[in-house]
Amino acid sequence: MKNRIRVERAEKRITQQDLAEQCGVSRQTINAIEAGKFIPSTVLALKIARVFEKAVEAIFELEEED
Repeated sequence: MKNRIRVERAEKRITQQDLAEQCGVSRQTINAIEAGKFIPSTVLALKIARVFEKAVEAIFELEEED
C-alpha cells in the first residue's frame, strides 16, 4: 500500500510527532506507515485523512500486489 503521508505532512508543516498526537498513536507508528512497513487500521486511516482534511483515497493507494 502506497501513501502520501510524508508529502501531506510537509504541505501542512507538521512533524510525525504532531500527526501521531492528533491520531492518538506513537510517532513510531506514523514512521512505520510512511515507510510502508505497517498498514494502518481503517479507523487509523480515517483519523489520518481527517487531520489532512482529505478522503482516505487521497492519502492511501492500493498497489497491484495488495
